[in-house]
Amino acid sequence: MNHNLSCMIITYNEEANIKRVLDSLDSFSDVLVLDSGSSDKTLEIVSNYRNTRVVYRRFDTFANQCNYGLEHLENEWVLSLDADYVVTKRLREEIDNILSNRFSSKENHHGYYIPFRYCINGKPIRSGLLPPRICLYRKEYARYIDVGHAHKVIINGQVGNLQSSLLHDDRKSEWVWLKNQKKYQSIEAMMLRQTVSSDLPIQDKIRKHTYLAPFIVFFMCVFIRGGMFDGKEGIVYAFQRLIAESLLYLELHGKNDLLKE
Repeated sequence: MNHNLSCMIITYNEEANIKRVLDSLDSFSDVLVLDSGSSDKTLEIVSNYRNTRVVYRRFDTFANQCNYGLEHLENEWVLSLDADYVVTKRLREEIDNILSNRFSSKENHHGYYIPFRYCINGKPIRSGLLPPRICLYRKEYARYIDVGHAHKVIINGQVGNLQSSLLHDDRKSEWVWLKNQKKYQSIEAMMLRQTVSSDLPIQDKIRKHTYLAPFIVFFMCVFIRGGMFDGKEGIVYAFQRLIAESLLYLELHGKNDLLKE
C-alpha cells in the first residue's frame, strides 16, 4: 500500500458507481469519502472497505466541498477522484513510481494532469471529449475554485503530465444523467451570461452566440474523434453531448417550459 498518498472521493447517492472506484483503490492506505447525505446504499458499500473513512459535509459548491476534504487529509499527496472514476493498474503503477522516485527527478512537480478514457456501459471509447485534469497533487500547494458548473484545482507550483489514464465510467441511469445535465447547463449558462464574450475561448463564444455548438460537438465526436469506430457506444456518447449542448442553448436562448420542474 502507498502510505504517502490519500485518495479523496466526493459522493452523493453513488451506489451505481462507488464499488468500482473503491475496488481500484485497494493498494492505497487512506481513502476519504466526503459524503453530502447519501440516502441510497453508498455508505453501506463504503463500510465494506477497511482503507476507507467517511466525512460528512452538507453540499454547497464542489470547490468548497473539495477544500473541506483537503483539511481532513494527513498525507502529503492527494489523488482526487469522482465516484465514477476507476484507477487502472497502469495508473496505480505510474503513481507509485512517481512517489517513490520523485526525489531523484530534476523536476520537482507539485501536481500532475491525468488523461481520461470515457466509458459507455463499461466500454472505453476513443471519442470522449474529457480533457486531462489535475487529479494528483501535493496537498499544501492546492486549492479548488468553481468554474461554471464544474470546479478545478489550482496548483501553486510546477505541474507535469501522466501517461496512464483514468476511466470515467458512470453507470447511473439515463434519467439521472439528464436531470444532472439540466442542472449543470443552467449553471454553465449563468457563467456564460456573466462573462464578457471577448474573454471567452472560441468554443464558448460559439456556445454562447450560435445554435451550431450541439451539431459541431456531435460531428466532432462521430467523425473527427472516431466515434463511428466505437460502435453503438460511440453513437450513444455523441448523442449525450448533443443533448447536453442543446440544453445549454435552450437555457441561453429562450427556455423551454417543458424542461422546468
